[in-house]
Amino acid sequence: MAAKIIDGKALAAKVKDSVRQEAAQLPRKPGLAVVLVGDDPASRVYVNGKKRDCEECGFYSEEYALPAQTTQRQLLELVAELNGRQDIDGILVQLPLPQGLDEREVLLAIHPDKDVDCFHPFNVGRLTIGDPVFQPCTPGGVMEMLREYHIDPAGKRCVVLGRSNIVGKPMALLLLHAHGTVTVCHSRTPDMAAIAASADILVSAVGKTGLVTADMVKEGAVVIDVAMNRNEAGKLCGDVCYAEAAEKASYITPVPGGVGPMTRAMLMKNTLTAARLHQGV
Repeated sequence: MAAKIIDGKALAAKVKDSVRQEAAQLPRKPGLAVVLVGDDPASRVYVNGKKRDCEECGFYSEEYALPAQTTQRQLLELVAELNGRQDIDGILVQLPLPQGLDEREVLLAIHPDKDVDCFHPFNVGRLTIGDPVFQPCTPGGVMEMLREYHIDPAGKRCVVLGRSNIVGKPMALLLLHAHGTVTVCHSRTPDMAAIAASADILVSAVGKTGLVTADMVKEGAVVIDVAMNRNEAGKLCGDVCYAEAAEKASYITPVPGGVGPMTRAMLMKNTLTAARLHQGV
């Protein structure tokens, strides 16, 4: 029996519509500032998508497109200025930054209550103890998808492939907070295929085309493909060999159209949360 497709695009539209309705009730529009340094084509695509999302949700947005030659000091000065703006609730510095700029220092400079990406150590710490203000956008989007499709991690064997600070680690924490039994696999994990094949919920966030083959998918498992890769033909794909995995899984996310749209929707949800905090409502 073929897997049911988890439609991230449809759910993202639903989330953004809810955000739009809630934002319309606030004393002022939520405001998001997006900072793009350099001319990375993929980053430009992401930034344009976020601008459209702001329009759909009725947010105020500003874009700062800075040249690749921007210095660390200039970037930090801009972040400090945005921290002080009352009409800006969220600050997003698009990563990766050009070589020579210190990403860590820039992310630390964003005030925690405007850190809508949930990268600041303060917000990561709150996430760790189970008391988050914001949820990291991609893992938070995955959890929304599980809720929408009535997939409860409680008591399930959950395996996360990848240990990045952006996806792998926070994904494991959110599944743990939802009472899943969580294993995180990475490049040094022996027999990763066998561990993956034991998962009731398998989340892959490695960034390697063809990594997850059918033998790594348990019959009836939920398969969440976070990765966004391009194969040899230039076609977008994830880590999972989709066609063969879909024959064994109970639910599966497509690439594109799965986790990606939900990541952007969760950014809007986090910005709404920030606006509520700043406006005291």
